[in-house]
Amino acid sequence: MADCEPSARQLTLDEALDASASPAFMDLTVPEYSYMFGFLQADGHLQGSPGKKGHLTAELNVRDIEILQRFQRLTPHPSSIRERSRATNFSASHHSATWTLCSLAARTRLNELGLPYGKKSRAVAPPRGDFCRPDYLRGVIDADGSVGFTRTGLPFVSLTTESTAIATYFCHYAHEVCGVRRTAGRNTRDSVYNVMLAMEHAQTFAAHLYYPGCLALERKQRAADSLASWKRPETMRAAHTRRAWATHEDRALLRLNDPKAAAEVLGRTQKSCTIRLWRLRHGEVPMPTTEA
Repeated sequence: MADCEPSARQLTLDEALDASASPAFMDLTVPEYSYMFGFLQADGHLQGSPGKKGHLTAELNVRDIEILQRFQRLTPHPSSIRERSRATNFSASHHSATWTLCSLAARTRLNELGLPYGKKSRAVAPPRGDFCRPDYLRGVIDADGSVGFTRTGLPFVSLTTESTAIATYFCHYAHEVCGVRRTAGRNTRDSVYNVMLAMEHAQTFAAHLYYPGCLALERKQRAADSLASWKRPETMRAAHTRRAWATHEDRALLRLNDPKAAAEVLGRTQKSCTIRLWRLRHGEVPMPTTEA
């Protein structure tokens, strides 16, 4: 799986559209295409009709029309962008922009990569082949996530999705980038996943995803950039840093076979020793090697 990290040499948008570079449409090793694919998985709709007819649409608030124009430029097939105003449950006059792409070749390519026809919310998953990971996930978050500050002024990055695969991938990638563990679980109200990073972890993740010059919604790029200004107040407790278990500690815990006694010897909490002892006994973690 390709990282396509910001420090690596990447094709620019102009190079991607230049005939001399000529990457294939939706070549996910091109950062812009990885972003575009993640965005369309979350906020696009692929509809099929008899006789191989059909179309891809993406409808956004007109304030974000620029990203649809970028998608149009990235697509070497005829497409259109139309604006309309209509009443919705949230507004008496919602002004939106819709990008429509009818090309069978383009639709086939997107479908092969993992954009299903029809209802897709639970079916979408990260691509199986090589793709640019920060760009793909930024596209998903631009479409279905949030970046900014909570009501109490704490920085955060969050994602709301019905897809188990995408929620799990968010948690996996956040652990890889930030070292923080998150477990995805559906909420009881509407059975969707709400995963979030806050404070320093949000700052690190946002800076990694929204690197300088990347393709992104302008308003979310600004929000991501603004997270860097936050500093933990002196009165706020420092972030907890997980202390890994060393082999000699596991040996001592098993030898003592008493969480309370082990806590005093190892300088850990009794709860931590109880959980570690249970995991060792039940094969949740490897047993320590014997001393030579």
